Amino acid sequence: MTKPYDVIVVGAGPVGLTAGLALKQKGISCAIIEAEEKDAPRPGSRAIYLHHATLKLLEETYPGLGFSLANDGVIWPVKRTFYKGREVYVRNYGVTNNPNQLPHFTSLHQHLIEMHLYNACVKAGVEFIWGQPIEKMEITDDGVKLSATTGNAFEAKYVIGCDGARSVVRSEAGLKLEGPRTKDTFLVIDLEEDMDNPLPLERVFHYHHPAMGGRNVMFVPFKGGWRVDLQLLENDDVDEYASLDGVKSWIPKVMDAKYADRITWVSSYRFHQVVSNAFTDDKRRILLAGEAAHLFAPFGARGLNSGVPDAIIAVRGIKKALQAPNEEKRREAIEEAATERRIAAKWNRDASTTALHHIQGDSPEMNMKRELAASLVSIVPRLGRWLDEGPYGPKFGPPELTTKY
Repeated sequence: MTKPYDVIVVGAGPVGLTAGLALKQKGISCAIIEAEEKDAPRPGSRAIYLHHATLKLLEETYPGLGFSLANDGVIWPVKRTFYKGREVYVRNYGVTNNPNQLPHFTSLHQHLIEMHLYNACVKAGVEFIWGQPIEKMEITDDGVKLSATTGNAFEAKYVIGCDGARSVVRSEAGLKLEGPRTKDTFLVIDLEEDMDNPLPLERVFHYHHPAMGGRNVMFVPFKGGWRVDLQLLENDDVDEYASLDGVKSWIPKVMDAKYADRITWVSSYRFHQVVSNAFTDDKRRILLAGEAAHLFAPFGARGLNSGVPDAIIAVRGIKKALQAPNEEKRREAIEEAATERRIAAKWNRDASTTALHHIQGDSPEMNMKRELAASLVSIVPRLGRWLDEGPYGPKFGPPELTTKY
């Protein structure tokens, strides 16, 4: 006989783990179903940056979790921006270690983020079901039946889809991603740090790096390594730059040559700027979160940092729905949660699009603005800050609904 749950979370990435932990903490019966087997290898560093707001949400969800993540990551005290090889902005934040205060951010490999979340889930008693790829869902007025490729079936009143960009939950709910795909290709490289002789903890951005034919390059440290982003030009041969031999040939032009032998991951992207046409289904039994709901260019670190509140708000909405006195109020609770996070997703998409426009090398208008700003930095220092902050998009947050769950 199938064990019924109040909620099934599909996907055991960081967003799914957050959802499962939040559900358990609110006393809602749940399980996290993951397609992969436990401890299956996951490539690359992927998300490496957690905003203060994300750490705060996780700390509120499970006391100690936000601080655990913060203490395990690194915080770079200095950021620099260069324009055609000339430094146009530098800021030194200094290092403050207040054990009672969450930092502005922390930076660590996604597998470490997942480890902390998973350990918290285990301690909280979250149930995991591994190796069950979901392929079908039957959504009714009373709940959802999920069928896995293994032949197993599962039942729940609600489902939170955290199963990524190729989300089966989204597809089975009749929802779809909408929006453009960027024409720019970016390479993302992970490098292992030389712990005996590490580089200074500095985030560095180069507009038109002189050793890279004017291509933009960014260096971001995380615990134990470096993320290098290279923006290719329109007519570049991606394979030439993205192959292992290719990366080994250009990395020494921008970093110490030793890092050519410390490559751990290489990937190329043409980023999607898409948001699901809805975050819930017609029967208000499904809620989407994370990359199942939206895909953004990574500038401003809006992916995981929007996926965590997606999960938290989904859980709050479901709790309210479970306590609703009638069907109308139940549906209203789910709709409110879905609407709030879709507003945020569209705002984040627009913000990351603004960042992309700022750094694109083939925009004559933006090229002129950047060139003028760089030439006037010595006279108008705030233009250096504009150049530095541009690749991240607006710094203020998305609008929020006044509804409380």
